[in-house]
Amino acid sequence: MCEEEQTDLLLIAGDLFHRQPLLRELKEADYLFASLSRTQVVLIAGNHDYIKKDSYYRTFAWSKNVHMILSGEISRVELKELDTAVYGLSYYTRERNEPLYERIRIQDGCRYHILLAHGGGEKHLPFRKAAVDAIGFDYVALGHIHKHQELIPGRMVQAGSLEPTDKNDTGKHGVVKGSLDDSGCRVRFVPTALREYIHMEIEVEEDMTGFGLRARMEQEIRSRGVQNIYKITLKGFKDPEMQFDLRGMDSFGNILEIVDDTRPAFDFLKLLAVNRNNLMGKYIQGFGEAEPDSVEYEALCEGVQALLETRKG
Repeated sequence: MCEEEQTDLLLIAGDLFHRQPLLRELKEADYLFASLSRTQVVLIAGNHDYIKKDSYYRTFAWSKNVHMILSGEISRVELKELDTAVYGLSYYTRERNEPLYERIRIQDGCRYHILLAHGGGEKHLPFRKAAVDAIGFDYVALGHIHKHQELIPGRMVQAGSLEPTDKNDTGKHGVVKGSLDDSGCRVRFVPTALREYIHMEIEVEEDMTGFGLRARMEQEIRSRGVQNIYKITLKGFKDPEMQFDLRGMDSFGNILEIVDDTRPAFDFLKLLAVNRNNLMGKYIQGFGEAEPDSVEYEALCEGVQALLETRKG
């Protein structure tokens, strides 16, 4: 994308790797960066690929268009051809709780000033966005949080991960494109991820069979994209005699988890009429008018189910 659009500057706000990079991995990354005919690359190490004592980051010779900020304290890279200074630091431990970003002072010598930061939260270089914004950066590029968000529209942006890395990384993932000139900074989010994690609820009906449920899942997955990965929660009421074989529901090989939160559709009035003088009848009466979404109703269903199974046994 940088080469196609002849981008001036590529910012990587930490965690280029999810762990310590191997030497061959740095060589592969550098080959890609060096293939860019116009783009300057500035990167830092985050809390996942932090710089250990034996890290290859310490001695690796990047190509001339790649600038890694190796210091564990605030430093800056001057890109004279872009009249731009990029400030930042790299992690040397998994956690850092000092508010270092709030202590930066902009130095003269360049027209534009960008903060490249990795953190947010109590244990990862915490900062107050108002305090960092008051320093006067033209743009703040943030890493660490996997979800894209604009802390200050147009000026302070959490890029998010390029691809979702965990089942809870739902929503769109991609890159942030921007332009910076004398009229100000303008940015926009561009989705690039090949797939998403999607949490989806399927409403189960009382007369639904296992094959019917599977067909419903297939229909919903096709409509949202078979390339995505799904966590499915089953809701609603099902026939008390029906037991779904959840192992056979993954038609496309893209269901990560199925959670069955359905409840048996008991006819409690009928059960009470037949069992008024025994333990089951007294159990049903004991819960009175329990609401369907209450804990009491769930206990009612569980108890009746257990009593029915004991009776069958």
